[in-house]
Amino acid sequence: MKPYVICHMVASLDGRILHSRWRPETRDGGTLFERLHERLAGDAWLIGRVTGQEFAKAGAYPARSEQVYAREPWLPRRQAPAFGVVLDVHGKIAWGRANIGGDPIVVVLGSAVSDAHLEGLRRDGVSYFFGGERTLDLSAVLQFLFQELGIRRLLIEGGGHVNGAFLRAGLIDEISLAVCPAVDGAQGAPSVFDSVADESGRRAPLTGMQLSSCEVLDGGAVWLRYRLENAPRP
Repeated sequence: MKPYVICHMVASLDGRILHSRWRPETRDGGTLFERLHERLAGDAWLIGRVTGQEFAKAGAYPARSEQVYAREPWLPRRQAPAFGVVLDVHGKIAWGRANIGGDPIVVVLGSAVSDAHLEGLRRDGVSYFFGGERTLDLSAVLQFLFQELGIRRLLIEGGGHVNGAFLRAGLIDEISLAVCPAVDGAQGAPSVFDSVADESGRRAPLTGMQLSSCEVLDGGAVWLRYRLENAPRP
């Protein structure tokens, strides 16, 4: 079993998600994102390491630890109105905090991370579990969130590489996309869905998409919601 997964993003007309590059300039993208995020009412939201790093308050954790930690889940909080889940397979983020906007942080790690990093997470009160060794099994990650934390409705909120990985794994049930009246118009900006170079030929196992709602918002943005049909997983 897994949560119902919604990929929620706000993008320009050309599908780019870095608001600072949009023209005409706007400060509404982030505000709109948060407003719709609240309306979607997820039990948790999930982001990747690059996005997660923006919320970190510590420079680094100590390089060494005298303690050896078992590679098993450490979940000081199992109940909350919502959780913030961050994929950090190599253990690069030093948090210096235990929550983001009141939502307890849950980090998904690879088992090859150092004991020093685990010690830093514990000191900060940050929950963690392991989703693989050096790469993450996204299906297993969702199953853990469902079974251990009771997450039934999960918002995937990028960046593009994370969104694309879940899409290509056939794990997204719905896309929530607010298209804003702005364009990026140049190379180099992240997109709603993206991939690393060695996955550029891998396609999402989509067999159908159905429009479930379309809403014109103040300021000219259009909020689209699509239900996805994925091919059965082997």
